[in-house]
Amino acid sequence: MTAPTPTPRTAAAAETSGPPGVSSTSSASGPPGGSGVSTTPATFTASTASSASAAPCACHGGVVGSGQYELGVFASAVARARAEGELVVQPRMGMATTTEMALGLEAVKHARARVVGTITLDSYTRVGDHDSARSALAAGADLNGYPLVAHGPDVTRALVGRVAQGGDFAVQIRHGSAKPYDIIATLLDAGLDATEGGPISYCLPYSRTPIAESVDAWARSCDLLASRPGTHLESFGGCMLGQLCPPGLLVALSVLECIFFRRHGLTSVSLSYAQQTSRAQDVEALHALRTLAAEHLDGIDWHVVLYSYMGVFPRTVGGALELLRDSARLAALTGTERMIVKTPAEAHRIPTIADNITALEEAARAAREATATGGPAQQRVGAAVEEEFGVLAEARTLVEAVLGLHPDIGQALILAFERGILDVPYCLHADNAQSARSFIDARGSLQWLRAGAMPVTTTRPAGETGLRAEDLLRMLGHVQDHYDRAALTTTGPTALPTH
Repeated sequence: MTAPTPTPRTAAAAETSGPPGVSSTSSASGPPGGSGVSTTPATFTASTASSASAAPCACHGGVVGSGQYELGVFASAVARARAEGELVVQPRMGMATTTEMALGLEAVKHARARVVGTITLDSYTRVGDHDSARSALAAGADLNGYPLVAHGPDVTRALVGRVAQGGDFAVQIRHGSAKPYDIIATLLDAGLDATEGGPISYCLPYSRTPIAESVDAWARSCDLLASRPGTHLESFGGCMLGQLCPPGLLVALSVLECIFFRRHGLTSVSLSYAQQTSRAQDVEALHALRTLAAEHLDGIDWHVVLYSYMGVFPRTVGGALELLRDSARLAALTGTERMIVKTPAEAHRIPTIADNITALEEAARAAREATATGGPAQQRVGAAVEEEFGVLAEARTLVEAVLGLHPDIGQALILAFERGILDVPYCLHADNAQSARSFIDARGSLQWLRAGAMPVTTTRPAGETGLRAEDLLRMLGHVQDHYDRAALTTTGPTALPTH
């Protein structure tokens, strides 16, 4: 596959609603035995649990079973925040040079929020064209992310070590690659211990790689990652295409990828979910995600990460800020441990470092206020959630249908897409059946219009004769329009806050 031409980015480039290789912010931390980049990881055993009844541990989102595993720096940072009742907020940022990347990480580290950092990789590195990345670096070209492999592990180890200064600053590598072996080998050699992706979630949206090849590549990559104690891997499955994917499928994909990670030896994982079009449906989806994680990931460390809405962002500052705050309130309400933010600048330009810090601090403030007013106490982990939308039942049906296809989870995923048991709406990848379609109903929730071969229930709105181009455009702009209209009828902020 030919590498895309790098899009020019500023030093403070931040990822928009496109793929994660297009500029982001995050932070990663070194595995045990690293070079002093981070503090010593924690060892976690079954005895840490408050009971043997598979209840979530007080210090992390996972369910403790028998055995012992080691939490690396990234997972430990999230576990400590969870124990202290704080939401971890994380930006998306990636700069080409070590000088620029260090500035971004330093700013994140000193934000007035509970943070972890991010290093997002460039498009050349994502597709394995490391020679082009090296040539771009040598020529001073402005890459759209950090070329990890081209820089090499020693350079990156020094970069993160300089920012961390032997302290407790965790960093995650985000990349968007369907074939990530070189990336994972380099991040491990650089002393880092956290990344994200998956054989489906980093294949269908971002590549033309056949699913079977991605599954094989991710199996080898997971084996390598699991060979280092304390490593952490986040499924990107809950963010498929960013929008217009009904939550039942998002939950199922995230759970299935984490089962894949576990079977390849990972003992610390996170399950993602991207905020969608309905708050009530999102609450139900996050509850379903935790429920199924508890059923399928017992005995290992896990937590949940929420992404602020990944589709078309509001154009008004007031609308964008309120959407960001609503994301943080949703995270606080549902006991979510970590949140990936977007900035109010998303709809207009590439966000600066300052834009990202403002977003981090605004999200942290909204989450703290929601917690202080009793939100989490009303609907915390394990609390009853009204199943108005049937997300848990739908997700469980999909997970069980896939697991029943083959004893090997990788083969099961391949068969699921071959037979249309999993079918992502509006996804044009050649291995996706492309029979499923979704729509936004009168409640603002995402529902199935057509399901193809998937074992899910469809809903046909009255008078529906098929989706037209204008219907799709209206749905893509649904969230933007809702928040912008609300902002224009109130006296919200007209400029980005400077605090």
